[in-house]
Amino acid sequence: MSDEQAIAEKAIFEKISWKREKDLVSYDHALTAMQERAAAIRSGKAEELLWFLEHPRLYTAGTSAKADDLINPENLPTYDAGRGGQWTYHGPGQRIVYVMLDLQRAHGPTPPRDLRAFVQSLERWIIASLSMLGIKGRTECGRIGVWVDDPITGQETKIAALGIRVSRWVSWHGIAINLDPDLADFEGIIPCGIREYGVTSIRRFNPDLSMDALDHALLSTWTQFFGETPVSLTSESDSTM
Repeated sequence: MSDEQAIAEKAIFEKISWKREKDLVSYDHALTAMQERAAAIRSGKAEELLWFLEHPRLYTAGTSAKADDLINPENLPTYDAGRGGQWTYHGPGQRIVYVMLDLQRAHGPTPPRDLRAFVQSLERWIIASLSMLGIKGRTECGRIGVWVDDPITGQETKIAALGIRVSRWVSWHGIAINLDPDLADFEGIIPCGIREYGVTSIRRFNPDLSMDALDHALLSTWTQFFGETPVSLTSESDSTM
């Protein structure tokens, strides 16, 4: 390989791509695709990726999940996610962004090889995105995720979750933000093992906000925390990587 080719390839693989699925993506497919992409990033065969999608109704168990926290009255499918955290619900109306980054290099203000800083940047990214939509989110000491005061009940509730796995310093899994999922489905688990608090959605704040608006906010605020502007692979893609 010539020096010019090597420089060109390095430039390509230092970019962050993003893509959005138009159809629901099965969890099995997502796990396999993420594993393969993470390995390709580490070997220098693929660029970093933000993968925007929705899943069918299902529950996933993190490495700290407790059997007693799964209620599942409708017998929805359950999966061992392999990420950190406990039980999480995924379903239509929830924006998933799987974040596959090479954490051996810095991303804007997020330093390399610093998992705590990476998770904090993800939380701040969510909070900034919600702020663009007129929603004031926050973190709470000892609780993972992003929290808000529900506009209907006034109670403190969770609006976004995150769970990360890192393999050879490449991240996979990511964040889940509730736009307009069926909140009743969360009653099938104790979300993230926290019994005292409920969950809410963006639509309870503003029923006119769309998934496109949420995606625009996420992409617009990304550079504040991770430096590089993501490059679209396609505006809408099929379920392949």
